[in-house]
Amino acid sequence: MTENTFPDRLRIAVVIGSVRTPRLADPLAAWLERELTALGWLDLDMIDLAAVSLPMHAMLPGGAAASPIAGRLAAADGFVLLTPEYNHSYPAALKNAIDWHLTEWAYKPVAFVGYGGSGGIRAVEHLRTVFPELRATTVRESVLLPMAWEHLDADGRFVPPPGTEGALRATMNELRVWARTLRSHRLADPVGRA
Repeated sequence: MTENTFPDRLRIAVVIGSVRTPRLADPLAAWLERELTALGWLDLDMIDLAAVSLPMHAMLPGGAAASPIAGRLAAADGFVLLTPEYNHSYPAALKNAIDWHLTEWAYKPVAFVGYGGSGGIRAVEHLRTVFPELRATTVRESVLLPMAWEHLDADGRFVPPPGTEGALRATMNELRVWARTLRSHRLADPVGRA
């Protein structure tokens, strides 16, 4: 496949990083899915780590071969990580999912939607230090949702506070630019070993 034969649409995988029950991630993921599905330039894949079996053991250096989501991550042109902030960082389940994979992340952009008391900013900042090691790039823009539990309606649906939709638009616009740009590099060096 050459750069000119790529479809115009990009495949974006949203990785839901919380595996707790109950969890605030559910209404936030539903909101994110509604918003992103409305964008005309992407095909969405929602990857819920709570529904994926990735043990905390039996991992080989450089990722593990038996991952049930490796193919879905490999097929993505870019990622949005929906992450809570636990104890000033991101959840162990999300780190485990990142570490189970290696080449699936290479030369792809990663955007963040964080939530927690501080909007998940510390979780996002920690994640920004991890992805360059995997040859992925993180986009500058992000969506931070402080006290998101205060923005649920009577039916438990997330109602974004002012400025949230603009932040999501800016984040996705930047993700789109990077995803298109990095696609051509993956043709020349698909494994990330240049």
